[in-house]
This record gives sequence, C-alpha cells and structure tokens, in this order.
Amino acid sequence: MKQKTITTALAVALVALTGCATENTSGTIYKASETKREQIVRMGVIESIREVQIQQDNNGIGAIAGGVVGGIAASDIGGGKGSAIAGILGAVAGGAVGNAIEERINTKKGLEITVKLDSGELRVYVQDASEMFKLGERVRLVSTGGVVRVTH
Repeated sequence: MKQKTITTALAVALVALTGCATENTSGTIYKASETKREQIVRMGVIESIREVQIQQDNNGIGAIAGGVVGGIAASDIGGGKGSAIAGILGAVAGGAVGNAIEERINTKKGLEITVKLDSGELRVYVQDASEMFKLGERVRLVSTGGVVRVTH
C-alpha cells in the first residue's frame, strides 16, 4: 500500500509540473494566431549582445506538488506523532524542492540585443537565444501587436 501511495503522489507531481512549461519567447517561432497578419519591418545594426536568463513567473504548482509528494512519502516514517512530524517536515522539504524544480523548468537562455535603428534610435530587445547574432550585423525588427522579433 505504501508503494502505491508514493507512486500515485509522484504521478500527480509529474502531471502538475508539466503545466509549468515555459511560454515561447523565440524570435523564430510563431503561434498560429500570429500568422496571416501584417507586420511592420524596421532595419538596424546590432550594437551589443548580452546573454541573459528569461524567467517565467512561477505559479506555485511545483511547490504544491513537491509538498504533497514529500508529505505523503515522509508520513510513512515512524508512527503516531513521529509520523505526523515526519509528514510535515517532508511536505516542507518537498515544497522547497518542487519550487526549485519549477524555477529551473521556467528558466531559459536569452539574449538582450541592443539595436541602432536606421533612424539613429537605440532600442533593446530580449528574446530566446534560438538565433545567434554578431556585433555590427544588419538585422530586421519585425513587429506586430506590440511583439518585436529581431531576425536576420
């Protein structure tokens, strides 16, 4: 019975963590709803590139799932008050681990790209590091609905 409870809790945690998938912030991927729309194109030159981390907001699912798994797994330790205390400690530790996992899942490499537009203005854009750029390279800035992509 103990093994079945732990297996069930782990399955629930894995399903919950799949909901932590990060949103697309790539300059090379379009959602279906973004197609067949007119987009504005401006041109410019790369002034600087800096590697950054893109962190999506955590929704707490990792901490909750980890707390459930940790609490259930640890509650099988000892008996009586010892079991209750172990369950509480397991839930706290599991919550911390689940939160750390969620943060890691929700973090990806990005680029902060400073572009000097042909108009002379400097603009900064942050997007996934799915496409590589070089200093001094001429690029296109494709924008629609407030979303701007730096592309070749």
